[in-house]
Amino acid sequence: MKIKLRNSKSKKAKMTGFRTRQKTAGGRKVNKRQRARHGAI
Repeated sequence: MKIKLRNSKSKKAKMTGFRTRQKTAGGRKVNKRQRARHGAI
């Protein structure tokens, strides 16, 4: 069953986060950029 996400705070939490970003090519690119800027995240 899919949980309905209406609360934007929980939605944001779902979107942002290291593991969540690793799942897509675009997200991996973001993580790579972060790592380049700050050493490790």
